[in-house]
Amino acid sequence: MTKYCLTVTCTSTRGIVAAISAFLAENGCNITDSSQFDDMETGNFFMRISFTSETGADPAALTEAFTPVATKFDMNYAFHDEATKMKVVIMVSRFGHCLNDLLYRVRIGALPVEIVAVISNHMDYQKVVVNNDIPFHCIKVTKANKPQAEAAIMQVVVETGAELIVLARYMQILSDDMCTKMSGKIINIHHSFLPSFKGANPYKQAFERGVKLIGATSHYVTADLDEGPIIEQDTVRVTHAQSPEDYVSLGRDVESQVLARAIHAHAHRRAFLNGNKTVVFPASPGSYSSERMG
Repeated sequence: MTKYCLTVTCTSTRGIVAAISAFLAENGCNITDSSQFDDMETGNFFMRISFTSETGADPAALTEAFTPVATKFDMNYAFHDEATKMKVVIMVSRFGHCLNDLLYRVRIGALPVEIVAVISNHMDYQKVVVNNDIPFHCIKVTKANKPQAEAAIMQVVVETGAELIVLARYMQILSDDMCTKMSGKIINIHHSFLPSFKGANPYKQAFERGVKLIGATSHYVTADLDEGPIIEQDTVRVTHAQSPEDYVSLGRDVESQVLARAIHAHAHRRAFLNGNKTVVFPASPGSYSSERMG
């Protein structure tokens, strides 16, 4: 049977879960996994439900039938076919660790996405991208041509039907206009030293201060540089005996992992914007399994 998921956000009130559960049961659907969260501070309600349709209903029919329930509770909601892979555009500059990690994870089916294009402001990764049968676009960015470059980027996004842009160590600042236009649809990755070690060589700065933990943060992009709602974070321990180069190597490894987990959460519709924060539900059983290993 086809697996679907329903995502819901609305103002918290009594009866939401009962109404959704009753609707699914009445329409021949069996709930297989469910997560919900009431934010007591904002009064917002969030829910994600995985289910199977035992009657063969499709998302369009379920969406239409669900309208009275959604209207009653003033919901933002969507039904998704879990077999449909999200279309993603990856943007990268000259650090390729995250790009290569994502290409591998997608190739083995560990991430439920389809990479429809890779955009870079350099030619370094053209060969590796093309060898993966993915279109590569080199769009140079300068102070003089930035509006035109972003227009070209957005043209790729529109033409490919991409639902998400991933900044896999793309070392250009996006305009406020692009951040607003793609709100909640751009994910970035960077080290977790901010705001302590800004600027060039943050790992060298951390080494000189003798830090014991280094890490990475993945977040949604907003006009506030590197301050968007956080989706995923992780750390790795370092010691006095390690070199600045060790810091960089360990840091790049954790960056790759954190970015992949953030994309996994977004692609599985587990991540919800909640003001300046996010609500990220646990993964459904089986969602980390790969189609093949290798």
